[in-house]
Amino acid sequence: MPTILPLILPCDTINVIVNDFSHENIGERMNVMSSAEGTEAAPVAGEPPPPLRRNRRFQLLWIGSTVGFLGSEAAEVTYPLVILAVTGSPAQAGLFAFVQLLAGVVLALPAGAVVDRWDCRRVLLLADGGRALAAGSVAVALMAGHLTMVHLLAAAAVLGAGSAFGGPARMLVVRAVVPSSQLTAALTQEEVRNSAAGLAGPPLGGLLYGVKQLLPFLFCSVSFAVSWFCILIVRIPARITSSTADPAPKDEAGGMLIGVKTLWNDPVLRTATLAVTALNAAGAPLVLIATIILQRQHTPSWIIGTVMAGLALGGLAGAALVGPLHRRLRPGVLLVGVVVMQVPVFAALVLPFGPWWVMTVLGFAMLGVPALGVLIDVLVFRGVPADRLGRVIAAAIMLFGLGGPLGAVGAGLMLQYLSVSTTMLVFAAMLAVTGGYAASRKHLREAPWPIATDQPPLR
Repeated sequence: MPTILPLILPCDTINVIVNDFSHENIGERMNVMSSAEGTEAAPVAGEPPPPLRRNRRFQLLWIGSTVGFLGSEAAEVTYPLVILAVTGSPAQAGLFAFVQLLAGVVLALPAGAVVDRWDCRRVLLLADGGRALAAGSVAVALMAGHLTMVHLLAAAAVLGAGSAFGGPARMLVVRAVVPSSQLTAALTQEEVRNSAAGLAGPPLGGLLYGVKQLLPFLFCSVSFAVSWFCILIVRIPARITSSTADPAPKDEAGGMLIGVKTLWNDPVLRTATLAVTALNAAGAPLVLIATIILQRQHTPSWIIGTVMAGLALGGLAGAALVGPLHRRLRPGVLLVGVVVMQVPVFAALVLPFGPWWVMTVLGFAMLGVPALGVLIDVLVFRGVPADRLGRVIAAAIMLFGLGGPLGAVGAGLMLQYLSVSTTMLVFAAMLAVTGGYAASRKHLREAPWPIATDQPPLR
C-alpha cells in the first residue's frame, strides 16, 4: 500500500461520503426534490429508490471521474520521466512532487471553506478544467520543444490546487445525487474504479510515453476534459447553503480551522485520525522499499512493474470485503485490525522468497484498505452539520495526507543509515505501537456505527 490516502481520498477523485450501509433500512434516503433545473423527483415515501445502476447522474459522474483518474494515473508516472529528460536532475523531479503536494496542503483548508459557501459543482468544474489545461499545456510545450522547469512547476501547482478544491467538491456533488441507502454500493463502485485505474494507469502511461513523450500528458488533458463535460451536463439537486442552514454556535461558527477542531474535539475522530495518519506514514515508502528489495534480488524491471500491480489487485479483492467486514465488526475493531495486520506485512517483506512473494504480501496489505475507507468516511462525515461539511472533508484530506511526506522523509533517512531490513522493522514497530494505542482507547473500541439519518440535499 503506497499510502492509505489515495484509496480513501484518492489523488484526484475523492471517495463518496458514506452515510448508510446495505444492512440498514433501504427506505431511508435523501429528500431529493424536483427543481426548476429538471432534477429527478424524490421517490414516493416508503418506496425504495431505483437501483444505483439506473441513477444516471451518479453513473455519469462515475464515468467521468474514472476517465479522469485513469488519465491522472497515466501522467503521474511520466512526470518524473519527462523532468529527467528535460533537466537530468532527480532533485528537480522531487521538487515537482513537492510543489504539487505543497499546493494541495496549503490550499486544503481554504478549499473547504470555499465549497461550504459556493456552488460545489462550479468549484469542481473549475478544478477539473484547470487540471485539463495544465496537463494540456505540458503536451503543447513538448510539441513545440519549449518545455521548461518553470512551466512544469507551474503545472504542479495547478494540479495540486485542483486536487485540493476538487476533492471536497466532488464528495459533496456525489453525495447530492446518491440516496443514503445506496451510498455503500456507490462506495464499492468507487473502490473498484480506483483500483482498476491504479492497475491500468501506470503501464498505460509508460506505453504512451514510449511511443511519444507528449502522449500521456495529452491523454491526461483529454481525460480531465471528459470528466469536466460529465460534470457540466449532470443536474445537481439544490441544497441548503450556509446562509439557509441552521447556524452553528457563534463560538464554533467560523473560520477555516473549524474542520480541524471538529476532528480533534471528538475523541473517536481524534484517535482514528492519528491512527490513519500513522498508517499513511508507514505506507508511503512501501513501494520504494519493495523496489529496493527486488533490485537487490536482481529482479528485471518488467517483473518489478508486475509485482507492484499486486497493490491494485489487493484493492480490487478488498472491495468485495467491505460489506462483510462492516456487518461483522465495530468500527474501532475494524480500524485496529487493519492497522495491526500491516505489522506482519512489513516484517514479511524482508524474507528473501523472490518477487512473487513480494507481490503476494503487497496484495495482502491492501485487503483491508477499502473497508477502512468506508470506516473513515462514516466516522468523519456522518453527522457533520452541512454548513461545515466541506471544511471537515478538507481538514481530513490534509491531515491524512501529512502522513505520506513524513513517512517518505523518515524512510529516506533510515535507508541512508540503516539496512532495508532494519527500516522495515522500525515501521512494523511503529504500526504495532499505533495499533496498541488505538486498541487501548475504550471510546474507540466500543464506538458503534453512527446511526444513519437523511440529511438535506447538498448545494
